[in-house]
Amino acid sequence: MMRCHRLRRFEVREGRLAFRGLDAKGEPIYQQKRTDLMLGLDFALLCGKHQIDHAVVVAGDSDFLPAVEAAKTEGVTVWLWHGPRYSVDGKPTYGQDLWMAVDERFEITRPFLDGCRLA
Repeated sequence: MMRCHRLRRFEVREGRLAFRGLDAKGEPIYQQKRTDLMLGLDFALLCGKHQIDHAVVVAGDSDFLPAVEAAKTEGVTVWLWHGPRYSVDGKPTYGQDLWMAVDERFEITRPFLDGCRLA
């Protein structure tokens, strides 16, 4: 049996898995749904209630753009932590419109991740 411990100022948002078909090997493909919207709503509500002054978005998905814009309207400073500009196949790893909308931008690098490891 799994125990849940309540952490201060921490919430878990569970979306749902949607079946999207089978891959080339016949394995099922599932996609997580609704979590972006839940997180965006939490973000916007916290900003609108003036419960936060700063927010960190760890994403590349421009689905968060409306929430970022709402936060900035409320005077919240928004930081974006993102992957490299381009993936190994040359595709962008984050939306340019999201990158432009935030106040501060930080690339998640290997040295950064190495420094985050718990002992």
